[in-house]
Amino acid sequence: MMEPRNMSRVTEFILLGIPFLYDLHRVFFAVGLFMYIVTILGNGFILIIVAIEPRLQTPMYTFLSNLAFLEICYTSTVVPKLLQTFIQNKTTICFHCCLIQVFFHFSFGSTELFILTAMAFDRYLAICKPLQYPIMMSKHVCIQMNLATWYIAFLIVISQYFMFQGLLFCRSNVVDSFFCDIGPLLRLACMDTHLFESLRLLAAFAIVIMTLLLIVLSYVFIIATILRIPSAIGRKKAFSTCTSHLLVVSILYGALVFMYVRPNVHSSDHLTRTVAVLNTTLIPMINPFIYTIRNAEVTKAVQNVIQKMKGNNSSMTLIGSRNEMTFRKWWHC
Repeated sequence: MMEPRNMSRVTEFILLGIPFLYDLHRVFFAVGLFMYIVTILGNGFILIIVAIEPRLQTPMYTFLSNLAFLEICYTSTVVPKLLQTFIQNKTTICFHCCLIQVFFHFSFGSTELFILTAMAFDRYLAICKPLQYPIMMSKHVCIQMNLATWYIAFLIVISQYFMFQGLLFCRSNVVDSFFCDIGPLLRLACMDTHLFESLRLLAAFAIVIMTLLLIVLSYVFIIATILRIPSAIGRKKAFSTCTSHLLVVSILYGALVFMYVRPNVHSSDHLTRTVAVLNTTLIPMINPFIYTIRNAEVTKAVQNVIQKMKGNNSSMTLIGSRNEMTFRKWWHC
């Protein structure tokens, strides 16, 4: 029989952070803070440039701006608490705050995967069905697809959230992680979690594997179409619109499959913890650079914005000069 004191309900959790980096926590705090700031600025830049530049207000860049917003939200659910653990070595988080972090972290992460799938479908239509593309990927359809990615992801995750809320934690409140991850939390539950683990794997399979298969299928058709283009320049131009997306998909899905689509949720080695840190800090930071570096349309858009700013400054200077001349004439009179 379990002792009464062990049956008391957990009201807060203690996050251990990354114990094997305790000696370098100050260094990693500085690095993590820098990466977080770059993530916010980089993804914020994409949001701003797509919003103010008309030539980028296309389905492709609408999906990209949605992805940039998700990256900001996704990393913000974890990184501030991670930085706190670097300063304090271990930190506390209230029970309901922990559940909220679990919900939003996996909701934003799942939505990101659906957005990447929608982006692959957009490239499929643009390359494989260029004549029907303006109709099939109209502004109305693009908006609906963006909203659908949020709705489907939240619908899947919220079912997991309500089940997770019913778990009883009475063994310990020490979470062997730097955020409220499902695996370390399940190890603290004082009830049978096999059903929840099975449903977790099912949800992970539905979200990660199914979206990956849809992306791969899209690129099978895309590559087959590109190979039929007679011009080498045409093939290079068509494939260049997909390289950034393919690189992001490869990095992100590699990390997610390693972390979540495994039958043993209780594994907690250093490598898994390191991959989790990179997934929440490094990947959101490099994505804006992958999508913008060597992107001719973004480069031209930035140049247009700079020219407009220079033009506005010149206009303001000219207006100021005219006002000054008028004032001088009035003063002499």
